[in-house]
Amino acid sequence: MARLHELLVRIARGEVRRRAPRLQITGPELDDLAYQAAADALLAITAKLGQFRGESRFTTWAYKFVIFEVSAKIGRHFWRNPAVPLDAGDWDRLPDRFGFDPAREAEWRDLLAALRRAVDQELTPRQRQVFVAIVLHGVPLDTLVLELDSSRNAIYKTLSGARRKLRAALAANGHMGDDTSRSSWTAGQHWTAS
Repeated sequence: MARLHELLVRIARGEVRRRAPRLQITGPELDDLAYQAAADALLAITAKLGQFRGESRFTTWAYKFVIFEVSAKIGRHFWRNPAVPLDAGDWDRLPDRFGFDPAREAEWRDLLAALRRAVDQELTPRQRQVFVAIVLHGVPLDTLVLELDSSRNAIYKTLSGARRKLRAALAANGHMGDDTSRSSWTAGQHWTAS
């Protein structure tokens, strides 16, 4: 158990450090999140030990528990310490996340400005909350489900409705005619929760 806990702490530390810059978590808070995630993962693993079928290495099976716990802990941290909604810095990071061509900066800056207006004006408060959490802040779906006391299906449905409204608003303002914009903003790969 002690060796397993050490392994889980190492995995949790690595995952927390990987995600920390985006969430602006530093110092002792990182270690605290990692230790909490490792401890909770250890409890979950011991409770479900009978379900291990040996189809993979035990450490591979245990890995998913600690990654889930890190996601949950970071998500809870995010909701206790939320960033300013629709923060300009979050919007500025979207071009990199969506792989926009730097040579076409003027076009995607206009597109992002139109998207931001549409988020503010077209979405319901719930749609805005889900869109901002998943798309801008990268909150894991399962964490959002827990925090909003909802279901995966309800979150998908809310996000789908938001996408539909945003697509319509962007099309109405002439931002959807370009193939690059269309594929980036409507394919769903960027706006769906995983």
